Amino acid sequence: MSIIYIDADACPVKAEAERVATRHRLRLVIVSNGGLRPSSNPLVETVFVPEGPDAADMWIAERAGPGDVVVTGDIPLAAKCVAAGARVVKHNGEVLNHANIGSALASRDLMADLRAADPFRQGGGRPFSKTDRSRFLDALEREVQHAIRHRP
Repeated sequence: MSIIYIDADACPVKAEAERVATRHRLRLVIVSNGGLRPSSNPLVETVFVPEGPDAADMWIAERAGPGDVVVTGDIPLAAKCVAAGARVVKHNGEVLNHANIGSALASRDLMADLRAADPFRQGGGRPFSKTDRSRFLDALEREVQHAIRHRP
């Protein structure tokens, strides 16, 4: 059975993912270091991992595989999940797969190098918008349907 995993720290689309999981009667696993209120939805499991760098990422990467969908903005985690056969959707609706994960990793590394070279370069991007939320819902729905049809 397909599972939706959410890298929940700083995830703005948990409620939307829960709606999609409920519609398809899929298990939704929300993974975090803490600070989240567990859902009363019986399909939703909240997993609290120990504090530490990338603990939630490692937990998800060890479990996600073919037929699963992962929601994350973390590119290295996305790469591990894609390599394991999972479908990956970023919070803004961008789908990461074998065709584009290499360029996403390269862009991430380039931006890290640019920030390191210029200490005055501030991060951040544009704010999360209603359009991003809508794009995410559309992409998650497509990826869940694909995962269900092609699960092992």
